[in-house]
Amino acid sequence: MTIGLASRAAVSTCALCTASLLALAPAAATAGTRADPAPTPGSGARAGAGPRAPAAPDSLLYRLGTQVRPRAGAPEVPELSARSWLVADADSGEVLAAHDAHRRLPPASTLKTLFALTVLPVLPAGIRHTVSEEELTGIGPGSSRVGVAEDLTYRISDLWNGVFLSSGNDAVHVLAALNGGWKVTAERMQDKAHALGAHDTRVKSPDGYDTPGQVSSAFDLAVFGRAGLHRPDFVRYCSRGEAMFPDRDGASYGIRNTNRLLTGSDGVERYPGIVGIKNGYTSNAGNTLVAAARRDGRTLVVTVLNPRQGGGHAVYEEARTLLDWGFDASGRVDAVGSLDALRVKPLPGPQAQPATAAVPAARGHGLERSVTWTVTGAALLGAMGVALFLRLRWGPAVPD
Repeated sequence: MTIGLASRAAVSTCALCTASLLALAPAAATAGTRADPAPTPGSGARAGAGPRAPAAPDSLLYRLGTQVRPRAGAPEVPELSARSWLVADADSGEVLAAHDAHRRLPPASTLKTLFALTVLPVLPAGIRHTVSEEELTGIGPGSSRVGVAEDLTYRISDLWNGVFLSSGNDAVHVLAALNGGWKVTAERMQDKAHALGAHDTRVKSPDGYDTPGQVSSAFDLAVFGRAGLHRPDFVRYCSRGEAMFPDRDGASYGIRNTNRLLTGSDGVERYPGIVGIKNGYTSNAGNTLVAAARRDGRTLVVTVLNPRQGGGHAVYEEARTLLDWGFDASGRVDAVGSLDALRVKPLPGPQAQPATAAVPAARGHGLERSVTWTVTGAALLGAMGVALFLRLRWGPAVPD
């Protein structure tokens, strides 16, 4: 049987269409399982910077200046000297008011909240460890220390007391060494920040010591503080006013929490219902504070970064003002955002890794199957079209 030019052209065209569809099947199936959303304002998402943040619906928190949505009769939001601040409901995550919430600033020792969230789960409190000289190297000049000594044995819980009460960078260095090292701990802290939806934070030094490029924000630090309140061990350490710290020859000495809003010392009155959390100071960051307090069954978390008036105690007094306002404004303001706005929902299980912005696996496989069957159907239709054309043009095929 001889096929004319028009017939051969039709056959060739259908064959090429079928081949093209089959070739595109793997690419189409793969494309159906990926999503790469554009970075949100202030999310810090860049090429090579890790998972990008999901879209943020709470645009008010990215605006400059003070953001509040008062109802009739709401108390006036306070005017503070801090460069950035935020007050939120710790239970719901609703942000009641904020000022430059996503402004990236040095966090000082408030970054130890993220350090604790990262390392607390992997180091049992009762383990004993003898400190080596190597573990105490590299501590920045002028760092706060609790007095960790080499060749002395400590419980992990002792070291955490040193971190939370004395803001001891020496204790942080030892715990980081047990967690895999300084660099590994910084990387894990960065991953933890992303999983919690804290995309303004850049971790360079796990203890919060001034390091070029290390920043966080009032929003992120409130996220860390709130997450800590869900861990009983975190709460025990951050709310502890005093503890005994091991010394040589079986002796010990007392250490006191440097968070004056918790202890009520040095002329700062203790805040009623204070839970604690973490304060910090460096020459670059100024005074910083993450604090939480409970009243009438409600818990608020506040962040205050670098007050520019009032001296060293201003960070506590401005936090007090925010807490007072937040409790007074309960039910009389609408939220300006949520601490959960950028959070990536974790997979279930103790070893869960942060979910990415890609299509879930089950859905991805479904799309792949859908694309495969679509392409297969198109190929069959193409073949049937060729056969029908030939039959109409030449009649039934007969042997030569």
